[in-house]
Amino acid sequence: MTPTVSTSEKILDIAQSLVIAGGYNGFSYADIAVAIGIRKASIHHHFPAKADLVAALVERYRLQARTGLSHLREQVPHPADQLRAYLTYWKTCIGDASQPFCVCAMLAGEKDMLPKPVAAGVRAHFEHLAGWLTEILRAGSEQGLFRLTSCPQDEAQALMATVHGAMLSARALDNTQIFALVTDSQLERLLATAGR
Repeated sequence: MTPTVSTSEKILDIAQSLVIAGGYNGFSYADIAVAIGIRKASIHHHFPAKADLVAALVERYRLQARTGLSHLREQVPHPADQLRAYLTYWKTCIGDASQPFCVCAMLAGEKDMLPKPVAAGVRAHFEHLAGWLTEILRAGSEQGLFRLTSCPQDEAQALMATVHGAMLSARALDNTQIFALVTDSQLERLLATAGR
């Protein structure tokens, strides 16, 4: 038996696809109402204001990301394989269009226009991701899998920027292969400098 999806989850799902397509200001409650087939008043019942909706969306996205990264760390023992798995996740999502862009990356481009709770959630996502990448890079360096050209924190920021920049390039040029081209070369750089 298939579990039923709550109305609030349906609203969040549609909001996520609309944020990925056009950012915070690229959609309205009317767009969501049409997509789901409900009245705008029903959306306001669940999320009184757009800021509430997008803050809830960011929090859900952050929780999913934290859970996914934690699960990856538990299931994949070696740092180089963890990094490969992270990049493969995004290659797959971009390639099959299941999640062609990071929600928080999209919103980060609008940071100065976002309500404070939304901006704070976006920042927290990037801080957590940077911390996770830092741990992976530090562990890999200590195990001789990576030789970093700067401290793990700086390398993590560079890698995070590379991943999100590759998403942007793939989208701008309408070529999903660009993501793999850019991120694979970054991974090879990390591995090649360790003599692999």
